[in-house]
Amino acid sequence: MVIKKGDLIAVNYEGRFEDGEVFDSSSREGHEHPLEFTAGIGQVVQGFDKAVLGMEKGQEKEFTLKPEEAYGEYNPQLQQKVRRDQLPNDQEPEVGMTIIAKTPDGSQFPIQITAVEKDEITLDMNHPLAGKTLIFKIKILDVNYEKGKYAHKH
Repeated sequence: MVIKKGDLIAVNYEGRFEDGEVFDSSSREGHEHPLEFTAGIGQVVQGFDKAVLGMEKGQEKEFTLKPEEAYGEYNPQLQQKVRRDQLPNDQEPEVGMTIIAKTPDGSQFPIQITAVEKDEITLDMNHPLAGKTLIFKIKILDVNYEKGKYAHKH
């Protein structure tokens, strides 16, 4: 069965940077944790979504995504300085720390602290993978199965 838009699929994957460093994988702590999503409807980044279309159960593939097909180019305008007192004061801010922001619709996204000064903090709202070329190696495990089949597999 060839994967088409709207098919529920389970994928094992490994994502790495051009230098070979692995940034994410469905294999963690000796267990497989497949990625489940509906193909072709934007639940994953554009290039990943397009890559699975036309594949079949059991098929493996390796592909490279340029930033515009993944998390976009790095945008310096998404860095912003805020007064230190605008952040929760339950812990001391540090460079590299990630805080979670909530949008008015209730969704959440990570923001990284890139500079800490006496009165101001610089926040970077770019996705951590923005501006990066990503290489994925994937294997299609299943197509159009009972949703949640892989949710608790160990």
